[in-house]
Amino acid sequence: MDQINPTNLTDKKLVECSSKKVSLETELSETLYNTMKDFVLSNPTWDQYKLINSALATFLVQNGCTDNSVSEIYLNQLFTPSKSF
Repeated sequence: MDQINPTNLTDKKLVECSSKKVSLETELSETLYNTMKDFVLSNPTWDQYKLINSALATFLVQNGCTDNSVSEIYLNQLFTPSKSF
């Protein structure tokens, strides 16, 4: 498999990644929801989808997941600066 540079994804790779999606519905505690909402509102480069993807990928990698796609999501969020305004 080709190595992927997290900062230089090609348009083709972005299309491939974005076409493999599923919906997820879950209940959150009110505290967790409010914290997530406040974070997204104060960080314009983030949205609820990016936050959930990042959180799940981080959890999975830290708990032994070795899937390359999950590792790619994890590494992308590590090396993408988060700007607060």
